[in-house]
Amino acid sequence: MATAAQVKIDQSKLDQLCINSIRALVIDAVQKANSGHPGMPMGMAPAAYVLWTRFLRHNPRNPRWFGRDRFVLSAGHGSMLLYSLLYLTGYGLSLDEIKRFRQLGSLTPGHPEYHHTPGVETTTGPLGQGFGNGVGMAIAAKHLEARFDHGTGLFSHRVFAIVSDGDLMEGIASEAASIAGHLGLGNIVYLYDDNHITIDGHTGITFSEDVCKRFEAYGWHTQAVEDANDLAGLTAAIEKGCAETERPSLIRIRSIIGYGSPHRQNTSKAHGQALGAEEVKLTKQFLGWPTEPDFYVPDEALAEFRRALERGEQLEREWNQRYQNWAQAHGAEAQEFSRMVKGELPAGWDCDIPTFTPAESLATRESASRAENAIAARVSNLIGGSADLNESTFTDVKNGGSFEKGSYGGRNLHFGIREHAMCAILNGIALHGGLVPLGSSFFVFTDYCRASIRLAALMGLHVIFVFTHDSIGVGEDGPTHQPVEHLTAMRAIPNLTVVRPCDANEASEAWRVAMRHRGGPILLVLSRQKLATLDRSRFASASGLAKGAYVLAETAGRTPEIILIATGSEVGLAVGAKEELEKRGRAVRIVSMPSFELFEAQDQSYRDAVLPPAIRCRLAIEAGSTLSWYRWVGLDGDVMGMTTFGTSAPYQEAMRHFGFTVENVVERAMKLLAR
Repeated sequence: MATAAQVKIDQSKLDQLCINSIRALVIDAVQKANSGHPGMPMGMAPAAYVLWTRFLRHNPRNPRWFGRDRFVLSAGHGSMLLYSLLYLTGYGLSLDEIKRFRQLGSLTPGHPEYHHTPGVETTTGPLGQGFGNGVGMAIAAKHLEARFDHGTGLFSHRVFAIVSDGDLMEGIASEAASIAGHLGLGNIVYLYDDNHITIDGHTGITFSEDVCKRFEAYGWHTQAVEDANDLAGLTAAIEKGCAETERPSLIRIRSIIGYGSPHRQNTSKAHGQALGAEEVKLTKQFLGWPTEPDFYVPDEALAEFRRALERGEQLEREWNQRYQNWAQAHGAEAQEFSRMVKGELPAGWDCDIPTFTPAESLATRESASRAENAIAARVSNLIGGSADLNESTFTDVKNGGSFEKGSYGGRNLHFGIREHAMCAILNGIALHGGLVPLGSSFFVFTDYCRASIRLAALMGLHVIFVFTHDSIGVGEDGPTHQPVEHLTAMRAIPNLTVVRPCDANEASEAWRVAMRHRGGPILLVLSRQKLATLDRSRFASASGLAKGAYVLAETAGRTPEIILIATGSEVGLAVGAKEELEKRGRAVRIVSMPSFELFEAQDQSYRDAVLPPAIRCRLAIEAGSTLSWYRWVGLDGDVMGMTTFGTSAPYQEAMRHFGFTVENVVERAMKLLAR
C-alpha cells in the first residue's frame, strides 16, 4: 500500500505531467502553424491547470450550462492555452483541430472567438476587452442572484480570467476595474500574468507601477504569488480569492514567459514567435518531454484532465436538482427566468409603446425614452444605463432602482464617465445570458466605444446602444461635441445595425425593432433638438422603419422625377422641399431611410420599389459625412452633407450656416433636375 508521502509525490508528478502536456501542445501547435504566441501559455500553464482542475465549475459536455463559472482569457493572444484546456478536459475540440491552429476554417483561430469554438465565453484579443467583459458577466450574475436566488446558490457562479500586462495598461481595464471595485463585485477572481515582458521588451521601459497597490485603491482584494510554478501557493491564493465575497480579487502571479525555452524564455521573442525546430527540441528536453512525436499527451495526463467530465456532470446534476426545487417553490419566477434565458419577449411586451400626434414636437431622445420605458415596464430583463448622462440621454428605467453595492436588484446601471468600459461591460452582460443590456452616451463619444461596439457586432450580441446628440444639431457645444463622420464610421462596421429615426413615431418603432432584433447589436442615433411629428394620416406609417427605408410621400398621380432621401432631422427638410418643388411643377418622392442595414436586408424587389433603378435623379440629405451615401444616389445623384467639422452656434444657426435649409435642398434638387 502506498504511503501518504508516496501518494503526494505521485500526485506532484502527475500535476507536472499535466502542466507540461499543456506546454507541449502549445509549443507544437504554434510551431506547426509557424504563427502564434507561445510565451504566455508556457508561463501560465501551472495557474491554468490549478484553476481548471481544482476550482472552475464547468461541464465540458454542456458548455452552455447556465450554472457554470465563466472563464475569460482576456490575454487572447495566448489562445493556445485555452484550446489546450478545452481539448484536454473533453470539450469536443479534437487533437486534429489543435494541429490546425490558425488555419482556414479551423476551430482554433488565432484569437478565441465566441460562437465558434465550444467553451469560449467571449471573443478576446484586443487587450482589456475581456477584462471589461468579465465585469459585465459578474454584474449580470449579481443582478440575477438578487432577483431570483432566495439563498439557493443557483446564481453564485464566479467569473475567472487570466489578464496580462497589456490588458492592465489599456485604459479600458482601468475604467472597468474602477467600477468593479466600486460595486464590490466579489464574484470576480482575476489571475494577472506578471511576466514583465511585452512585444517591445521588458516592461520596465513603460510600466513601473505597483499593480497590487493600484487595484487596492480601486477597492480590490489583492494577493501575490511570486512563482507561477508554486502550485500550493496558487491553490491557496485562488481559495482566498474565492472566499472574498465583498470585493473583486486580483492575484498577481510572477511567471516566466516562454518557461522552459533555454534561449527564448524571459525575452520578447517568446511572446509572438514560434520557437523554431531546434528550440522546440531543447525546450522539450528541459521539460523532460519526448521530442517525438509531436502533439504527444501521456495517457495518465489525459485521464486526469478528463476527470472534468464526470465532475462537471455531477456539478450540473446537483445544480439542476436545486433548480427544480426552486422552480417548484417559485413557479412564476421560474417561468420568467426561463423566458429570459431563452431570449423570448413576454406576451404583450409592445402593447404600450406610444404613438404621437403632430401636436407633439419632441426630440427623438425624448420620444425614444417614452418607448423604452413602456417596454421596460413589461420586459423585466431590460437593464442598463448611461455614462453619467441620464439627464441628457433619458435612458434610465423609471422605477427600476439603481444597481449599487449591496443592492444588485436595480435595473439602472451607473457607469460613470467610462464610455469604453460601459460598452465592454454591456457585451459581458449579453454574453452571460438572461438580460438585454442597453447603454447610452453622446453619439460623438462612439469614438471612445468603437472597439467594444465592433466586438459586439463580431460576436452577434443583442446589445442596444443608444446614442443621442446626433449631428451638428447639438448646437452651442460646438465641433468637439458635434458628430460629423460618426454615422459613416458606425455604418462601416459589419453586422451593426444603425437606426436614425426622423420623428417621434419612428423613434418608437426603432425601439420595437431593437427589442426584436437578433444576431447583432443595434445602435439608435437620436436628436437633441425637437423635431416635428409627421402627420401619419398624410404620410406613410412609421412602421416602415422596420424595413430600413420606405416611401414617406410622393406627388400624387405622377411618376417621380426626383427622389429625396433623408434620415433624422433632415427628413423635415425633404418634406418642406417637396412642397416647394411641386409648386414648380416637379414630381417628387420622399424616402425616409433610417437604417441602411435594415434596408439592405430586404429583398431586391422591395428595394427597387422604394428606389426604382430607372429614377437616377436622387438627392440624399443628412447632416453628416457624405461618404456612405453614394451607394444609394449613384454617380448621377447628389449628397447634401458635411465635409468639415461643425461650429458653435444655436442649432438653427448652425444648420443654416452649413446649408441645411429647405431653400438649399430645392436649389440642389433643381440643379440635379436640370442636368
